[in-house]
Amino acid sequence: MEQYTNLKKGEMGAWVSIGAYLFLSAIKLIVASIGNSDALRADGLNNTTDVIASIAVLIGLRISRKPPDEDHHYGHFRAETIASLIAAFIMVTVGINVILDTVQNLWNGIESNPSMLTAWTALFSAIFMIAVYLYNSRLARKVRSLSLQAAAQDNKSDALVSLGAFIGIIGAQMGLTWLDPIAGLIVGIIICWTAWKIFSEATHTLTDGFDEHDLSKIKASIGKDPEVEEVKDVKGRLHGNQALVEVTIYVDPNLNVKESHEITERLEDILEKEHDVNHAHIHIEPYKEETHNEK
Repeated sequence: MEQYTNLKKGEMGAWVSIGAYLFLSAIKLIVASIGNSDALRADGLNNTTDVIASIAVLIGLRISRKPPDEDHHYGHFRAETIASLIAAFIMVTVGINVILDTVQNLWNGIESNPSMLTAWTALFSAIFMIAVYLYNSRLARKVRSLSLQAAAQDNKSDALVSLGAFIGIIGAQMGLTWLDPIAGLIVGIIICWTAWKIFSEATHTLTDGFDEHDLSKIKASIGKDPEVEEVKDVKGRLHGNQALVEVTIYVDPNLNVKESHEITERLEDILEKEHDVNHAHIHIEPYKEETHNEK
């Protein structure tokens, strides 16, 4: 099926992120130690958590590809969302540690004097991560992967973090020695903010949240069918990267089973083509004009 093929393609994005973070975290931590930069050190620690988060995404994508079984009749697609949730917890833990360490250094009056090598390392990292973000963002849209989209957003925040570290280090080079640890503090805050966004999206999906605007558009499309007298109810929830929609409509009570079934097939086709909904349950009820007129 197409969704399983897309999940397999999405794994490539996770591998790209893992390779990029392993490479950058090693360089940043080594250069930060040599060049004495709090901001670059915080950025390097951020990337080490990103490695773990990307591995969680990869595992989630792998599990999501498993076909339905006796215990999971709808498949394992939500494993991808759970992976995003785990990644968020890992990121916020490191983000808080970075904030606490930086605040402690500022409180104790510890100032750093980073070398220009750390600045160029941070700038190179920012450019590198922008390229990774663009790749994963395009791939996430193509394969409709929520966890890969979250990983892409993390890639973008990492690029901004590295850019902030670069600015902080340059400021320290100009005599503003407090700017480097301040940049480290901002890095920690960005890590926590990114984790919160990923956590919010994952919990919204896991608690069967669905965009109201999308439901309104789905309802409008169904209501345009000439044989649909009225759309009684439309509900939706996400199962990993799959949208599950339940619809109740009123139709002419004189239609036979075959004619009613043809309406549902037509609507299912509309939902798939116009709204990318591959799983829809459409319930038909007889339309009673006098009852609706009373309302």
